[in-house]
Amino acid sequence: MATEAPEQLAADEVESMSISDEVKPPSVAAESQPSSSSATPSVPLSLDEKYDTLMSIAEECVQAEELKQLLANKAEPICYDGFEPSGRMHIAQGVLKAINVNKMTSCGCRVKIWIADWFAQLNNKMGGDLKKIETVGKYFIEIWRSVGMNLDDGKVEFLWSSKEINERAHEYWPRVMDIARKNKLPRIVRCSQIMGRTDQDELTAAQILYPCMQCADIFFLQADICQLGMDQRKVNMLAREYCDDIKKKNKPIILSHHMLPGLQQGQEKMSKSDLSSSIFMEDEEAEVNTKIKKAYCPPKEVEGNPCLEYIQYLIFPWFHEFTVERSEKNGGNTTFTKFGDLSAAYAKGEVHPGDLKPSLAKALNRILEPVRSHFKNDKAAKQLLQSVKNYRVTR
Repeated sequence: MATEAPEQLAADEVESMSISDEVKPPSVAAESQPSSSSATPSVPLSLDEKYDTLMSIAEECVQAEELKQLLANKAEPICYDGFEPSGRMHIAQGVLKAINVNKMTSCGCRVKIWIADWFAQLNNKMGGDLKKIETVGKYFIEIWRSVGMNLDDGKVEFLWSSKEINERAHEYWPRVMDIARKNKLPRIVRCSQIMGRTDQDELTAAQILYPCMQCADIFFLQADICQLGMDQRKVNMLAREYCDDIKKKNKPIILSHHMLPGLQQGQEKMSKSDLSSSIFMEDEEAEVNTKIKKAYCPPKEVEGNPCLEYIQYLIFPWFHEFTVERSEKNGGNTTFTKFGDLSAAYAKGEVHPGDLKPSLAKALNRILEPVRSHFKNDKAAKQLLQSVKNYRVTR
């Protein structure tokens, strides 16, 4: 394991701090921004509104009653999310995370985004090259800045795991060791899903250490809420079990968001190593159009249809409506303001894949255009992207 933190970014880039202290996100076309990317509302949300907003993120909440109590008793809950810098960013990481973070900050939450560079090294991402991992981490931050993640009110922090752990090693490593002592090896191995592995894979010793560290992160960051994908559920539950071991009353609340599938049939989630399964945040308009055109989208089938899932989890939260554009001969344009209405019409055959797909591609391109523009016109961002594209993605 590397013992040095990555070299910190210059003052005009992103360090382990509150973003709004130094940098502002580039301007984003108003028509492409989601309403949830606006600044914290001038009229504070009610308790019920905060609860409903946070629950709208979750495919599963453990436990809902605890979330209500937290919101009633703490004005600025701490939410934790983390990511391995591991290659180009697809829309599930870019757009969906921006939507979820903006919802959390609108509820008064403080969001700590853990740039898990050491974890990526443990998991052999970028071949374990920490410098490459650092570059990918900077690129990720540039994506979120340009897509419209709300960084203006100081409620979002990007924290490099290597730097934070090194600075407070006396707090971190005793916790990791205690978690390891209190759990049997099979329980830790069951958490391998968090690394994109299975309990049938041949794991390295580093990948056994990884779940103990991720569990410790939750306590190290003093997180009230763990807001990660469903694929991280097992380690989040490990943290709650650990609270029982140490007699800690207030357990971290788990808000697990839905995992967007890949573009092709049977792909449970997008894969960076399979270019046909993902739309990347800086894909050109023509690339997005081609990928959506080739995507699995069977007529009248709603379940397991990735195109409909992208509309449900990305387009509706972003624009609060979806317009199917078609010729007058085929019924003319129809705007849906509820996903349930769209899915019902699709199931009846009233909306055809041939009309749905280009309309979805158009909406996605509206969201992605400010990102493309930023990476074309900002010299530093352009260099980051070129470096990341040149790296070989390793599993």
